[in-house]
Amino acid sequence: MSSVTARMNRLFASDGKCFDVAIDHGFFNEFTMLKGINSIKNAVEVVRNANPDAIQLSVGQARILQDIPGKEKPSLVLRTDAANVYNKELPHYVYSNLIDKAVEQALRADAACVVINLLLLPNQPELHGMCVDNITKLKTQCERYGMPLMVEPLVMQPNDKAGGYMVDGDITKIIPLVRQAVELGADIIKADPCDDIEEYHRVIETASGIPVLPRGGGVASESEVLGRTYSLIQQGASGIVYGRNIVQHEKPKEMTEALMAIVHDNATPNQALEILNQKSEAYG
Repeated sequence: MSSVTARMNRLFASDGKCFDVAIDHGFFNEFTMLKGINSIKNAVEVVRNANPDAIQLSVGQARILQDIPGKEKPSLVLRTDAANVYNKELPHYVYSNLIDKAVEQALRADAACVVINLLLLPNQPELHGMCVDNITKLKTQCERYGMPLMVEPLVMQPNDKAGGYMVDGDITKIIPLVRQAVELGADIIKADPCDDIEEYHRVIETASGIPVLPRGGGVASESEVLGRTYSLIQQGASGIVYGRNIVQHEKPKEMTEALMAIVHDNATPNQALEILNQKSEAYG
């Protein structure tokens, strides 16, 4: 068994699905992204108690998860790049920088996977080129040490139109970016949702057998998040990577448990909503 397989087995449950909760937003130097994670130690502890498959953190915060004693805790997914493109107005100079010796740092933190962006912003070809360069360098490190590589193909709207970090759900933009991520050597794809969620099977097909974990995107209503997640799983998604729809929810632990039921137990949106409401009543 290769070390990549061993780490993938830590990340994905026996049903082949993974729910990764992203709590790495502080890496990007944007105030609005800190909502719900002002106390990141509390955010990690609350989510960890819901027992998702993985928690996504930065190199500076991985210790908060890994310092928790005991064997029964989520696997670590380590964010390896920082960018400055999430503010309402783009700065004069945009960048996406890979942290130094990223995989060695991931190994020291006992990560099961590393994640990196493949950004596509309007009229920013240099930024896209930086991301491609970052991925090619990181892939070499991952191959050397047997570390799974999660690539995040992220198609964004113009910042001045939609603010920072707003997804462009045009499937004709998402599909070629996902294919590029696969061609660059991704072991896992963390991809945007598309405007017509019923077309997401096309994104999964484009990934050519590589597991696809759709992103959560911006904060949405409970019914929208649960319904969208159910559709994605039914179309063949291998799990999800959600952040703000968990950590900025009034009941992050209960929301995690409801989504886990969809991902792993094939719960319907209504069944998941019942789980969420029951949990909320019990703890509210």
